[in-house]
Amino acid sequence: MSRKLPLPLPLPEPLASLPRSNLLYPFSSPIHPLQTLSSTAAAAADRKRKTKITIHAKREDHSSPLACAGNKYRKLEYMIPDILSPSPRYGAGIGGELPASLSTSRPGPGSGSETDKDPSQDQSRITTLVTEGAIQSNHTVQVASVASKLGLESVVLLHKATGGGLAASSDKNSFLRTGNVQIVKLLGADVRILEPPSPPKTGDDYVQDVLTELRRSGKNPYWIPSGASLHPLGGLGYARCAFEIVEQEKDLPAPQSQSEGSRKEDRTRVASRFDYIFVACGSGSTLAGLIAGFKLHEKTNPDLPANTNSNHRPRPRRIIGILTSPTARKAYHEERILRFARAAGAQIGLDPEKDITADDVILDDRFTGTRYGVLDRETREALKLFAEGEEVLLDPVYTAKVGRGVLHWVNGGEIERDVASFQGQGKGEGRGEEEVNVLVIHTGGQSALGAYADV
Repeated sequence: MSRKLPLPLPLPEPLASLPRSNLLYPFSSPIHPLQTLSSTAAAAADRKRKTKITIHAKREDHSSPLACAGNKYRKLEYMIPDILSPSPRYGAGIGGELPASLSTSRPGPGSGSETDKDPSQDQSRITTLVTEGAIQSNHTVQVASVASKLGLESVVLLHKATGGGLAASSDKNSFLRTGNVQIVKLLGADVRILEPPSPPKTGDDYVQDVLTELRRSGKNPYWIPSGASLHPLGGLGYARCAFEIVEQEKDLPAPQSQSEGSRKEDRTRVASRFDYIFVACGSGSTLAGLIAGFKLHEKTNPDLPANTNSNHRPRPRRIIGILTSPTARKAYHEERILRFARAAGAQIGLDPEKDITADDVILDDRFTGTRYGVLDRETREALKLFAEGEEVLLDPVYTAKVGRGVLHWVNGGEIERDVASFQGQGKGEGRGEEEVNVLVIHTGGQSALGAYADV
């Protein structure tokens, strides 16, 4: 399913008019069936149930010509116009989720005072992108790549204390030098590997110190939070991606269980789509953007079968986030994702409170493992199955855990039970064998594998 999308991609207003700088190929990131894993699911269906499940992958790791393509480029596309603006609205400092304007927080060159500013510098162009992450952060690679493309400098802060990948590594020296660390350095970034603070110091303090240092040296830095999720524009990239996926669904074959006659008589049963979409949930705005984007598509296409009141109305589309870290409780992430989705929704034309609810946020925290960035036995097995069965390389931090989650949902019967629950509500009568399309969004990150010496 490598459909070349219509250019420009059909988008409703105001999403269509939001400033965006393209970083992607002029065609969509491909979607293809995972045939071996789908066959395994089909064998399980033959033994236990009537649901036919086909698993697909959307290859965001093939989305851009820039280094180590992955999901962060879509987010950065909407930040670049602000970065290049003579008066950026965001990026001045950590400032929580509502960054201060540059004109209120930049000290003048050579000044240690926040109030001693050079007014002539307030409209100066950004010189340096600054971001942070764990040692093997994919996000930092993509920020450094964008900085290089824009002719800017980049400063990358890598925290030894974030996650457990470094602590669990059997070759810590290699973990600190290879994989994404090596790539960020090749891209020309100023890489600063930070020790755990003693006495304790917050990440915000680190960031503010670096931004102040850069400003004192005459630089004009732009701060991009880890994962780009706290940035006010962070959810827009995957709101747009939702519309790309809808276009690609046109290449899905009509359900085989529908006879030609029934397709002619009941138009609500013709279209195929991805019923379950699985994506990693780390910082959160990829999932949040998808939620907002699909909500906007439903709202702007009220005549689609998914929105009819027929007894044959398709099941609600499930967008399921697989949490990748056990650091915070699921409730914390649920509130955060809802907030991000509503923030994106407000910018693209939704009523954030009415159109996006807590019910739209579906998270699964059973596959986080012991720590962020650490592979447990089951996750290693999922990584191996995708590699040997599909020739698809997952990354050890995010997509391997998503792969494990998807296999559990498919082969463990959870999708079957979810389908049965929908039928039990009186909305699936007469459908016969259920045919379900599952989409796994591959967010990239395989370049970190080189640092995981024991994989």
